[in-house]
Amino acid sequence: MDTAVNGDGYTNGFHEKKKADDEYALGMQETMHSGEERFSRLGWKKLTICLIVEAIALGSLSIPSVFAATGMVAGVILTVGLGLIAIYTSYVVGQVKLKHPEIEHYADAVGLCWGRFGKELTGVMFILLLVLLVGGHTLTGTIAWIRIVDKNTICALVWGVISAIILFVLALPPSFSEFAILGYIDFASIIIAIGVCIIATGVEAAKAPGGLSAVDWSVWPPPDVSFYQAFLSVTNIIFAYSFAVCQFSFMSEMHTPKDYVKSIWALGLMEIFIYTVTGALIYAFVGNSVESPALLSSGFTVSRVAFGIALPVIFISGSINTTVVCRYMIGRYFKNSQIRYTNTFMGWVVWISACAIVTLIAWVIAEAVPFFNDLLGIISSLFISGFSFYFPALFWFMLIKEGKWNHGWKNITLSIVNGAIFVMGIAILGCGTYASVQDIMVKYSSGDVGSAFSCDSSSYT
Repeated sequence: MDTAVNGDGYTNGFHEKKKADDEYALGMQETMHSGEERFSRLGWKKLTICLIVEAIALGSLSIPSVFAATGMVAGVILTVGLGLIAIYTSYVVGQVKLKHPEIEHYADAVGLCWGRFGKELTGVMFILLLVLLVGGHTLTGTIAWIRIVDKNTICALVWGVISAIILFVLALPPSFSEFAILGYIDFASIIIAIGVCIIATGVEAAKAPGGLSAVDWSVWPPPDVSFYQAFLSVTNIIFAYSFAVCQFSFMSEMHTPKDYVKSIWALGLMEIFIYTVTGALIYAFVGNSVESPALLSSGFTVSRVAFGIALPVIFISGSINTTVVCRYMIGRYFKNSQIRYTNTFMGWVVWISACAIVTLIAWVIAEAVPFFNDLLGIISSLFISGFSFYFPALFWFMLIKEGKWNHGWKNITLSIVNGAIFVMGIAILGCGTYASVQDIMVKYSSGDVGSAFSCDSSSYT
């Protein structure tokens, strides 16, 4: 009798445990399923907005200084030509994603070509680049606050902390579909800021003695410009077209990935138009003395207004880089866990912690490196040359091309095009790095480099 009771108890306990396990497993499946649905709501229009946020930032206002270093003709040719190349390489990136839907981030694609080594190397490049971009926006935010408030009594570090906090808060929405809502504000911000800058510089040029005809702009490159100065300016255009970096990450959330082509063309043509018009008009209105960003060339009062309008783009475009890099790290280290979907308590704890750590590191880098803009030039040359040029060319040869390179006119033509893009990427890697290092050396020798963690607001303006 005791045996029967014990047996029934054991059986009942077994069934209760199995039932509890089944309920837990079902709950896990429902949680992960709802998470997958949450991260599969991105359409091509929202993808375009995400790409705009990631690509069109205050970098567009550095284009006029490029025209000053290269001349009007070369500036227009470079802006349009590099834009068309960026559209093509992003198209190739999208084709790789369609052919290999398991790819979630850029490093996964390189891993298909170069194996584990390539995946790990590109992962480090990906993380470092995005963290440095967040740091760049932290620094830009500091400059903007100092110019807007015009209070040298406030320590510059305070503005850096405020900028970092804003970047952290805006990065908290984990889904790109949710983040895209901020993109409309971001786009309006940069367009209005550019418009204010163009109108202000145009009015100022027209009122100056001699009018517009007296502006010292040049059709051809200035005779005194050095190779490293000209090439460093070209890297600004290359950086402005770097939307392929996050494309794999964005496309992983699309409900209809093949629609990405619409986004690439919409963004690419929009960028070409905005960059060309901005660069040509502001350079024609200001001349060779144009500053970077061009907002600084529109007069003190107007630049304060323009920087105020541009605050949303400074912080929204910066924060999306935090979102992308945190999604990459959490998706990799919690690949088979519901934590990656950020729809549980622990998921939110991990997500918020990751965003905080990335933002803190970015702030430290922005404050600790006195020649940050030139360092960013080095990073752009080392990394953007790969993400936007030689990696996509490599993808075409190793993952997209069907048959031998000389089999048919299409393969021959595309082999030549992608071969040229690969060589271009390698040239940018070498020459861009040289130009950035050379500029750092010149600034050190002239004493133009500020000190780390400085409280002096005047060094930022």
